[in-house]
Amino acid sequence: MNPIKHVAIIMDGNGRWGTSKKKSRNFGHKQGLKTVEKIIKESIKNKIKYLTLYAFSTENWKRPKNEINYLFSLLHNFLTNKIDELNKEKIRLFVIGKKKFSKKLNDLLKYSEKLTSKNKRLQINLALNYGSKSEIINALNKLKNKNLTVNAKNISKNLYTKNIPDPDILIRTGNRKRLSNFLLWQLAYSEIFFENKLWPDFNEKDYNKILKKFKNTKRNFGKI
Repeated sequence: MNPIKHVAIIMDGNGRWGTSKKKSRNFGHKQGLKTVEKIIKESIKNKIKYLTLYAFSTENWKRPKNEINYLFSLLHNFLTNKIDELNKEKIRLFVIGKKKFSKKLNDLLKYSEKLTSKNKRLQINLALNYGSKSEIINALNKLKNKNLTVNAKNISKNLYTKNIPDPDILIRTGNRKRLSNFLLWQLAYSEIFFENKLWPDFNEKDYNKILKKFKNTKRNFGKI
């Protein structure tokens, strides 16, 4: 059976879920946060060490301002209320992407990272203002500035995820079959699972079904 160290998730469908319930897109985002908490707990049960969540992409700035502001307030409230609990559970929070938010949110993110930096039970990589193309370009520029050879090893060492194993699994909910500029380099050999369910409807049973399927998948990595 295949071991699972790292699961990455594109949590798609919150807004559509909200409007399908005759409510707002923001209502969908709020419900989606409940699913995040369920999946964190289930990841710990399954002894998964890394969980990467695509929370806000570089392209998401194109959304309506009120929705963007709500997403950031949701994140701020979650961390304010939950970071001590996450720390007690020995969960580490690590942000990948560019921290270009309000000073208030930036300070809270930095505080949360510092507080939990020594925890090793589960590392949650929160992809915020993240875009894989800009991450790769940033890594190449680092190599250029350091006068280092451009090769796969050096690129990997200069990504935001430099000390994190590549995902074994990518899950995307929301009935969309695309990567949306997420971990393009790191997902080269990941097993990809596209879920029809919208993120707020995704549950522990769905998650465990995917984990079980992965464990029984024959992985060749180019070999026979």
